[in-house]
Amino acid sequence: MELFSLSSLLLLSTLFVFYIFKFVFKRRNQRNCYMLHYECYKGMEERKLDTETCAKVVQRNKNLGLEEYRFLLRTMASSGIGEETYGPRNVLEGREDSPTLLDAHSEMDEIMFDTLDKLFHKTKGSISPSDIDILVVNVSLFAPSPSLTSRVINRYKMREDIKSYNLSGLGCSASVISIDIVQRIFETRENALALVVSTETMGPHWYCGKDRSMMLSNCLFRAGGSSVLLTNAARFKNQALMKLVTVVRAHVGSDDEAYSCCIQMEDRDGHPGFLLTKYLKKAAARALTKNLQVLLPRVLPVKELIRYAIVRALKRRTAAKREPASSGIGLNLKTGLQHFCIHPGGRAIIEGVGKSLGLTEFDIEPARMALHRFGNTSSGGLWYVLGYMEAKNRLKKGEKILMMSMGAGFESNNCVWEVLKDLDDKNVWEDSVDRYPELSRIPNPFVEKYDWINDDTMSFVRVD
Repeated sequence: MELFSLSSLLLLSTLFVFYIFKFVFKRRNQRNCYMLHYECYKGMEERKLDTETCAKVVQRNKNLGLEEYRFLLRTMASSGIGEETYGPRNVLEGREDSPTLLDAHSEMDEIMFDTLDKLFHKTKGSISPSDIDILVVNVSLFAPSPSLTSRVINRYKMREDIKSYNLSGLGCSASVISIDIVQRIFETRENALALVVSTETMGPHWYCGKDRSMMLSNCLFRAGGSSVLLTNAARFKNQALMKLVTVVRAHVGSDDEAYSCCIQMEDRDGHPGFLLTKYLKKAAARALTKNLQVLLPRVLPVKELIRYAIVRALKRRTAAKREPASSGIGLNLKTGLQHFCIHPGGRAIIEGVGKSLGLTEFDIEPARMALHRFGNTSSGGLWYVLGYMEAKNRLKKGEKILMMSMGAGFESNNCVWEVLKDLDDKNVWEDSVDRYPELSRIPNPFVEKYDWINDDTMSFVRVD
């Protein structure tokens, strides 16, 4: 009897330990988030917004005067944007002041389906549309009914039990927010596959007025987008490109100036558009600081954090000497991070983030080149930056990438990826990566062709 009791106890203990290990292993797998593949949109040749095409679009706006022309020239010359970005069809056809619902749907269909078709082609044989468990689509300025997620589900005939999420109004940082949502869903579902589609509709929101703060969006934003395939299934680990390390989100929208520094509205004449105020840089700096205060301790080694704490304490004790402030945040980010994927929102933002974090020209090169080649493609922009790093053979196994995004609200949403294998796919950069960074150093053709508008004698001439 005692032997039976002992055997039963031993069996129960073994089963208990087995299920505990099974539970822990299951939870560990569910918390994993692997990136299997990503695709970026590249438009057709006839959709490029070169200098001549941009000039024609500007000249069609009869609300502009000489000073507005000069402002646009200065902005375009210093924007960091090149000759090969892509514009929406209705703008290129001269219908920017009268967009239709069909224009918006066509623009979204072209970007979403182009990237998804390529993604499914790359994963053909292992993953099909019917295998997708979770779908997240983020487009800030277009929320039709049925939703864009429904449009994707209908196109690819996805399963009836798919979990779909349609996000709007989140701005340029929506892609990282979408990844955070997927990661949280993964914690409750095992062996799941997820798609994140990030883009923006430009055609229906082209500004046709003369408010300078609202004209900026026309100079910076371009057509583009991305699709990303994610999973928490351990069986795909050997196929994965990267593994998500952490995601941190920060929101400073409680501050009125931060909330309104990047906002959709109408100007005094009733022209709808997107207002970008001078407070934008301050709001971005504040949100990024809040974010990094949480994120960096998770990814930097303890040795570097201790060194930083000691140096900071010593500086406080010698603050009375009024030593000049040094650039950077004082932390050596390279001790835990090797690559920096900065949102290509504009030259000022890229250079400002680089300076504040103590980054080199080499570090911010991918963001600057993505801005030059593709422009600010809103929430899809980060993936063009990542694509440049991969096309230049920069990403090696074991290295970590910090993705930094900022968006209306005002928000800073960042994440860190670990590279799981050496990456060298030329991706969307295939036809242009060999020309960079040299191509970006060529003077902006706007200056050469239209600098005559700054001549003082033009002040006495009417520009029609």
